[in-house]
Amino acid sequence: MPVVSYASVSDSPPLVAVACNPESYTCKLIIKSRAFSLSLLGREHTSKLGTMATIHGGDVTDKLTSAGLAHARGTKLRVPVITGARATLECSLRSKHAMGDHVLVVGLVRVAHADGAFTDFWDFHRYRPILYTGWKEGMTSYEGPYE
Repeated sequence: MPVVSYASVSDSPPLVAVACNPESYTCKLIIKSRAFSLSLLGREHTSKLGTMATIHGGDVTDKLTSAGLAHARGTKLRVPVITGARATLECSLRSKHAMGDHVLVVGLVRVAHADGAFTDFWDFHRYRPILYTGWKEGMTSYEGPYE
């Protein structure tokens, strides 16, 4: 799934967490399949993420394609991985925790991929992340500058 924020919660073992709406089709699929991917996209995909937020996964055959995002199967797990993502984490579901009106899903990172904008750190001259700032008549994000 495309993601604008996640948290690293452990280095050993490598665990990441992301909050999702328990009523969302994506969250239900994660829990059922016990696996998920996190794809970090550049801000050129901001409008596609906004489109995804308005599509119910149960109403379409392929939510990612419906939003204009090409994808393939992961290299390690049977999860969709967005083509052209700047980085992708393929995770098996480790645990889930109710947190207010969301569920915190914790994944064990099974494989990670990143493009040339990441070596030991992100080169923000090459990678412009989507920094979600809220929803006001559509998805809003910080447009920079990144110094």
